[in-house]
Amino acid sequence: MNKNQVKGRVKEIEGTIKEVAGKAVDNKRLEERGKIEKTVGTIQAGLGDLKEDLKH
Repeated sequence: MNKNQVKGRVKEIEGTIKEVAGKAVDNKRLEERGKIEKTVGTIQAGLGDLKEDLKH
């Protein structure tokens, strides 16, 4: 696993937590930030996956 994969997965988890917390307290702004962060994490992890694939 490379750094992008790890950082991306962490951002995905953090985004999910923010999204769920936003829903729980009815805070649309927090919920949206969580969705965005989750998406950024998915992209970063995908980039890391691509880098790993290109190494082999």
